[in-house]
Amino acid sequence: METIAIALVALLLLLLGDLLSTFLYHVPEHVFGKFHSLVHHSQNRSFIHYAVLTKNPLVLLDGLLGALPYFVFVPWFWTISPGGTVLGLLLGEFHVVWRHVSIIKWQTPDAIKRLCNLLCITTPEQHWLHHQDAYIAYGDIFTFYDKPAQAWLRFLLLVKKKFKKAKPI
Repeated sequence: METIAIALVALLLLLLGDLLSTFLYHVPEHVFGKFHSLVHHSQNRSFIHYAVLTKNPLVLLDGLLGALPYFVFVPWFWTISPGGTVLGLLLGEFHVVWRHVSIIKWQTPDAIKRLCNLLCITTPEQHWLHHQDAYIAYGDIFTFYDKPAQAWLRFLLLVKKKFKKAKPI
């Protein structure tokens, strides 16, 4: 029973964290902010030693803001399964590092790619599409967040456009 609790808590942490991170930070930052886009999508970005290894405080801050939605669930999930909470955070961090290896010309083995596609898990190749075009391939961990995130992006762009029109000159 403990193994099931660990697995479910880890999965829920990843699902809910990715949901909130995508819809409350990542997509709005693409529309209203410049911070994430400068750090993550500019021509001057460097993923060779991504996040902690770069020692670039902007990259670290962007990573922290993207991870914050995962951390809000820690106190609640910890009461259910500390092991599941730790496993979820470790898997999330592993995925952050893994999805950014595309810069070193990483090619996901076909068997792993098929498994990831079956489980709707973002591969480095899929995430690289987002680095090339900031308006596609949303969902840092799970690919099924992409379509709703694109709809959210379009809605927020309309809100921004209407806000700019209504702004007095």
